[in-house]
Amino acid sequence: MDADKRNHWFLDPGPLLPWIDRFAADLAAQRYTPLTIGNYTDAARHFAAWLGIAGISVDFIDDDVVRRFADHRCRCPGGRQWSRVSQKYSRRVGRFVVFLQKAGVARPPVMAASPYPLLEDYRSWLRVHRGLSERTIARHLYHLHKLLPELGTATHDYDAARIRNVVREWRERTGSADLRTITSALRSYLRFLAGVGLCRPNLDHAIPPVLQWRLSSLPRYLTSADVERVIASCDQLTRGRLRDRAILLLLARLGLRAGDVAGLRLSDVDWTSGMLRLSGKARRQVRLPLPQDVGDALLAYIEQERPRVHQEAVFLMMVAPYRSFAQSSHVSTIVALALKRAGISDPPSTGASLLRHSAATSMLRSGATLEAVGTVLRHRSLDMTAHYAKVDIAMLEQIAQPWPGELAC
Repeated sequence: MDADKRNHWFLDPGPLLPWIDRFAADLAAQRYTPLTIGNYTDAARHFAAWLGIAGISVDFIDDDVVRRFADHRCRCPGGRQWSRVSQKYSRRVGRFVVFLQKAGVARPPVMAASPYPLLEDYRSWLRVHRGLSERTIARHLYHLHKLLPELGTATHDYDAARIRNVVREWRERTGSADLRTITSALRSYLRFLAGVGLCRPNLDHAIPPVLQWRLSSLPRYLTSADVERVIASCDQLTRGRLRDRAILLLLARLGLRAGDVAGLRLSDVDWTSGMLRLSGKARRQVRLPLPQDVGDALLAYIEQERPRVHQEAVFLMMVAPYRSFAQSSHVSTIVALALKRAGISDPPSTGASLLRHSAATSMLRSGATLEAVGTVLRHRSLDMTAHYAKVDIAMLEQIAQPWPGELAC
């Protein structure tokens, strides 16, 4: 008798049996393999049987019940002699409980009340009025949760001295890079409070600046030959070859940001006109022409390799469940792995921005104007684009003055 039949025979899931079958169907719809589905349903059946043994009603399933199951000394039917359930097994049970919660069978998770209710209004303000991405909003809220215990919740009592003292204390605790993001979040929060009349205006000006030489470093880039090697490295892949090639071409030809690629949707590609619609920072929408090789790579991925699932995102994970990239860092990981495959052992950086910088540098060296490059990269200021002119050695040689040598006294 195989393990699956033995589990069915000894473990009685009780009233949850129909929901275990629906759970299996839901996993199958997400393209999980039969082996993985079996592992999940076995864990769900074990959990359901344990609920009956422990006398716990389905109505009382919550996170605490899942923890009790994970910690229980298992002597359940089926010959189990476990001192404790493994973490992997517990995660499978947790996935089943989430499924029950979404179906309305188990009680929804209890959300702890935030000690700072104003942050929810601030979140909406950032999303609606500032047009920030969810990732940026989450970063702002993360920093404010660290600052507010020292600032306090009596916003009408905020003054310049208190703001400066808090920033001064954090300057001693963290580095300059982290301090810049902290002060940026605090300035934004103070502007929000002033806008809704909850603190005196212009307190954001009390935050001392974090010294930084803007655009002082040279942009990091690859030569055109190395960029082509990185793109060609996708041919070494047996899984995800077409997806990674399309992503790398979008980064290298159009200079897209990692977030642009991760957020690209099927409706953003206009095949008739050969245009790509992008929603950049602060929800600024632009349309860029789609180069022939990039369009061919996108079409090949969508037709031949992209999983057939109801997802609007263009680029999906290559293992079930086939979801869009949860974070833009997945795109940077694809670049880092491509650099390694291409044999570029000491690149100036390993993220998606490396190909963006390389695209800008290549366009300038090909004779494109700063305005044209800035339009493609969607820079708000021409100063940002002028940053790339520092690596155009041929152009700089034309304006460099000879060293005057030693001057007579």
